[in-house]
Amino acid sequence: MQLETLRYALGSVAAYREIARQPELALVRSLLDKLAAGDGAGAMEDYAGLFYTLRAAGYTGLGAWLYDQLRYTESPYALLAEQGGSDPALEEAARRDVALFSSLCELDCGQLIQAMAQTAPAPCAPVLDTLPRWPAGCPFTFEGLTDFYRTHGSGLFARGRAFLWEDGQLFPVEQPDCPAADEMLGYRLQRDQVIANTRAMLEGHHVNNVLLFGESGTGKSATVKSLLALPGFEDLRLIEVQKEGLADLPRLIRTLGGRRLKFILFIDDLAFDQDDTTYSVMKTILEGGLERRPANVAIYATSNRRHLVRQTFSDRAGDEVDASETIQEKTSLAERFGLRIPYLALNKAEYLDLVEKMATQHGITMDRQALRTGADRWEMRHPGRTPRTAKQYIASLSLA
Repeated sequence: MQLETLRYALGSVAAYREIARQPELALVRSLLDKLAAGDGAGAMEDYAGLFYTLRAAGYTGLGAWLYDQLRYTESPYALLAEQGGSDPALEEAARRDVALFSSLCELDCGQLIQAMAQTAPAPCAPVLDTLPRWPAGCPFTFEGLTDFYRTHGSGLFARGRAFLWEDGQLFPVEQPDCPAADEMLGYRLQRDQVIANTRAMLEGHHVNNVLLFGESGTGKSATVKSLLALPGFEDLRLIEVQKEGLADLPRLIRTLGGRRLKFILFIDDLAFDQDDTTYSVMKTILEGGLERRPANVAIYATSNRRHLVRQTFSDRAGDEVDASETIQEKTSLAERFGLRIPYLALNKAEYLDLVEKMATQHGITMDRQALRTGADRWEMRHPGRTPRTAKQYIASLSLA
């Protein structure tokens, strides 16, 4: 494609308009505009700026940059392909844009430098000869991109599987803490319930919201995070939500509905004080609002409190006419989770068996009785027969 034709074509990008607005393509268009205006020196400056911008972002050339943009920028066609929909006009527009981007990837830097040399002042000639170049080549096809959207989803959710919801925005977690199956010891029955509920959602069923409650250190949060490591759960996305972000949660849920991917909104260590203003928001999100929760979204929460709300003796002996209604109101939030799973402390035998399994995993070889006696003593100083206490004991042996 001729440089002049390419210049006008970049202004007509329709299906991937958001990519056309990025600074990198703005520099390309400015470069081509200056070449058309006979400003070789100005084009040289844009060329150098484009090289810097690409390398600063970690890309070797336009092809690699465009490939990432086409996969990870939300676009109407990517969403359509993800959902398996049909829109001939949109598909044709996307095919046309991809062909245009392909021509841009194949653009040879030597052709650009030669065009600059034709209008640049004579003193620019030595500078033009030393300009850096990036490799030409297109790493994508329209069919390949379409298959990618259908398999991995589109936009931000195609880039990763774990996210944080903060200040009304989603932030990818590059290296999520997702324990592997062999790291999850104990509480098999509880984990199986969580896995079964999640698998049902992945199969397209409308499932229960889940509350995991009980002792600290029993692995409630790890159970939820480990779902991302399970085979067959590749369509699952985990979004961690802080309690402070609950007010914006309905807006997030609306954006997730209708997508092929499945989403767990994960609220860790959930608890409310009696005057907490987010309490009623959480009740509405779980059940009671006019909007129906999409089938591809579920809320999983962990808490050290069974009823989620802190109660005092004054709540039960206050001056309200019907104190039982007050208590019932405060316990009703937990009841809106259709699946409530208790994580209680281990008994002594279970705790010691867990210590032995962890010791084997970590390659610790010591007398069995000495190991168990040490675990008993450790638990006396660190109250709680939980996987966390066992893990800390094993870590202390590794340092010895």
